[in-house]
Amino acid sequence: MTTSLTSKTQSMYENLMTLPLFKGVSREKISEIVGKVPLSFIKYRPGDKVMDSGDPCTGLLFVLNGSVRLTLSNATDRLRILQTLEGPAVISPDFLFGRDTSYPSTGEAISPVSIIRIEKKDFIELLRDDEIVTYNYLNILSTNAQKAVNGVLALTAGSLEERIAFWIIALTQLSGKDIVLQAKHRDLYTLFGVQRSSFLAALESLKARGIITYTPTEIHVVSRRELRAILINRL
Repeated sequence: MTTSLTSKTQSMYENLMTLPLFKGVSREKISEIVGKVPLSFIKYRPGDKVMDSGDPCTGLLFVLNGSVRLTLSNATDRLRILQTLEGPAVISPDFLFGRDTSYPSTGEAISPVSIIRIEKKDFIELLRDDEIVTYNYLNILSTNAQKAVNGVLALTAGSLEERIAFWIIALTQLSGKDIVLQAKHRDLYTLFGVQRSSFLAALESLKARGIITYTPTEIHVVSRRELRAILINRL
């Protein structure tokens, strides 16, 4: 029994150490954090709701293992973007502070999921106590903020491929997988202010480069990294 518990503890430490937030933190420090910071351990079964869009974000949710499907939609539900976060991952870490501190997406477990929750006040103490965690968190926030800079450049003077890339990158997390943008083509080319032929030509260009596939109602992202590179290479 002791061996099993030790194995589970070691696995938890290893998973935490692979999270971007704890990158560079030693195993000893992780052990200290686990012993000092109040943590809530939550398990979900497939189909369980992890959170709803609009729920207050009052703590950080770390997916230790399993997969969570996030769905973000506009007010009319005519545009939806879906992504999967596989543990280890953090759900919407940039919504813990700021003007809007509510989850932008609905999250549903699509496999057995184990989550660690750290309350906001306890995370603040952790930031005060550990410089590496503070640096990592600031780096996450900065990376997300830079999406807007790249996106504005794409929206104002970039190609249609760059504008499509911005929309998808801005609405998904760095570790997001199985990304799908659901919307009718008419809604999308109207949104971008272009003709249908131009919009389809942009999709064909991205498809030919192995970055996306698409149907009349969905755009499937094959490589988020390559899509993001379209924006980065512009600067």
